[in-house]
Amino acid sequence: MSYTLAASAEMLYLDLPFTDRVRRIAARGLQVEIWDWSTKDVDALAGAGADIVSMTGYLTGDLVTPDGVAALLASAEKSLAVAERLDCPSLNLHGTGLGPGGLPVHPVEVVTPDMWLTAADTLRRVAELGERAGRVFTLENLNLPVDHPGTPFALARDTRALVRAVGSPHLRMNLDLYHAQIGEGNLIELVRESLPYVGEIQVADVPGRCEPGTGEIHYPAVAAALRELGYDGVVGLEGWAAADPGAALDAFVAAFSA
Repeated sequence: MSYTLAASAEMLYLDLPFTDRVRRIAARGLQVEIWDWSTKDVDALAGAGADIVSMTGYLTGDLVTPDGVAALLASAEKSLAVAERLDCPSLNLHGTGLGPGGLPVHPVEVVTPDMWLTAADTLRRVAELGERAGRVFTLENLNLPVDHPGTPFALARDTRALVRAVGSPHLRMNLDLYHAQIGEGNLIELVRESLPYVGEIQVADVPGRCEPGTGEIHYPAVAAALRELGYDGVVGLEGWAAADPGAALDAFVAAFSA
């Protein structure tokens, strides 16, 4: 296969200390993804012997309000410094800051044309930060009905439009197929349309957000499409283990290696 496989240490081996989760995933031959670096022992992660390929690229802020933009850009710069320490190539963003339970800190019911323009301008500035640091920011799609109601720029078609408008190799899509199945469906065609703008693909099954094979998505067909299209980026399991984390990783690897 042309792509590489990773898994989120935030959602697996939850009975272990965080750095041990990272080591356990790396021992399986997988790359590792993390979320908020500010809650982690960065020095321990740097010495864990793992390839950390994705982390959260901001701590606070949003894409459209003056104070929110300033906060997002400032925390993006701090995140880039940590990414340098971890040698992490990709930093993840959302349409707005997320609080407890994944709910938006500042929910938005109607996204206005001015908000679209401001968001694109903010993301251009983020991409410039990434270019100077030699890193890539990815803008993740989210679902509104189940996990993230009120998040602006949430759907894959929204993130694709913003990434396309910015037109920088340092801003790409994080195409999350769990969220896309809930919000949009038609996943293989969505992948075909989005792949020129994709920096990473994340997966989990629906419903439940667990490993492939626990729900309705036929991930081996998605994997075949990715190989046919020549995708050579990261496919990351960002899902819970239905039971045993090792079995969840087995199912994930099997679905994307068939």
